[in-house]
Amino acid sequence: MAKTAAILRETGETRIKLSIDLEGSGKRKISTGIPFFNHMLDLFSAHGFFDLEIDATGDIEVDFHHTVEDVGIVLGDAVNSALGDKKGIKRYGHAVTPMDETLTSVSMDVSNRPFLVFNVPEKIYVKGPFDVYLAKEFFRAFAGRAGITLHINVHYGENEHHIIESIFKACGRALSEASSKDDRISGVRSTKGVI
Repeated sequence: MAKTAAILRETGETRIKLSIDLEGSGKRKISTGIPFFNHMLDLFSAHGFFDLEIDATGDIEVDFHHTVEDVGIVLGDAVNSALGDKKGIKRYGHAVTPMDETLTSVSMDVSNRPFLVFNVPEKIYVKGPFDVYLAKEFFRAFAGRAGITLHINVHYGENEHHIIESIFKACGRALSEASSKDDRISGVRSTKGVI
């Protein structure tokens, strides 16, 4: 069964149209009105081998928060839908990804128990226009709607761009692993028999 989903979500602040194929090749077409965010979602898609299309408009003249959070909500809904009953998937994924001076590890459990742990360096020496706390809001929304326990740990890093980039790459890689099939798994990977 194909692991695909397409979702349209409209609110008074944003309009998000998104489609994903978790078993794709990394093809992507992303437009959010926020160039840095587009770049991060490109990396998530490319490194996870997801085919991803996002057309998002929002009140970015107010700030980026509504658009970033709502894309996280819709992406989480799409991943949850694409995984369906979660039968046969590995469930767990982990990736360690360097980006110049930065090293990030992402671990996830597609558990239907959403939780986010987000650890970044206390002091960031090179700031950017898209900060790590905005990235945190994206991943909080994504994990919550996807039903994923998500641990993001940036072991060290100085440049905000590098920190965020390593997170998005690692998250794509970890999700690719967690959502992949394993022939040894019949049903769901849980001793309870349900996720």
